[in-house]
Amino acid sequence: MRKVFLFSIFCVLFAAACKKPAEAPAPAPAEPNVVAKVGPAVITEQDLEDKLIFMTPEDKDFAQTSIGRINFINALVREKLAELAAKDAKLDESDAYLSTLEDKRAQLKEVYEDFAQQTLIRSWYNQLEESGTTAVTEQEIKDYFDKYPYEMTIKQLIIPNAETADQVLRTLKASPSRWKTMEKQYSVAPESTRGKEFSFMPGEFIPEIEVIAANSPSGSVQGFIKTSQGFHIIMKTREKRLSFKDAKERIEQILRMQKEDAALNALKNKYEVFVYEKN
Repeated sequence: MRKVFLFSIFCVLFAAACKKPAEAPAPAPAEPNVVAKVGPAVITEQDLEDKLIFMTPEDKDFAQTSIGRINFINALVREKLAELAAKDAKLDESDAYLSTLEDKRAQLKEVYEDFAQQTLIRSWYNQLEESGTTAVTEQEIKDYFDKYPYEMTIKQLIIPNAETADQVLRTLKASPSRWKTMEKQYSVAPESTRGKEFSFMPGEFIPEIEVIAANSPSGSVQGFIKTSQGFHIIMKTREKRLSFKDAKERIEQILRMQKEDAALNALKNKYEVFVYEKN
């Protein structure tokens, strides 16, 4: 679309040039990198480079051809003309303009602060990795696989309060076939997870639910388990043994996460942590 836009500008400018009488040639630029002068302002090669950063690869290729470059420069000239006219009209001093800038400044500040925080956090995790703190050995992976060589699959309901959860659990214990009806009527799980199953190895899901699932036969309804989300009722649908090849990468990730958690928990001895949770 941008190429069409640039090409359209070229066509308009070309047609306009054909109707205009010949003009005197433009004076040579005062600086070598100046590509256009618009009143008191100039457009430089650096301006072109800065704009190219935001273009698609196809648009960049077009803008670097002889025709595309002319179109590109003329597009920037049009922008500069509009900018100068707006300043002459003192629109840059209007309340609407200044308010818009202030809102954008606040947004950019928030984005920058979040980026700075996430970059710092990644640097800390990278330092852990480089120091070997979160390194996982082949033997550790094999030992974990010997202990947990399986994957469990469950489906769950999340009920908002204990009384309702108890009623739903009793109903499902007596009649597991009513699962869908109970889910539709009582579950507060996100819509995107309704009716879906969750497959996990030990260490990949909510620990309390993993323990219940590991000690339940397939097809059984168990619960209710309280988490910060609510009260969970689960049905284990199946369990299967994994090959070491299929499990290796998952186990490595589990063990790395466990070591990261251990490093974070150790920091609680250094920094006091208080969690104010209404539930």
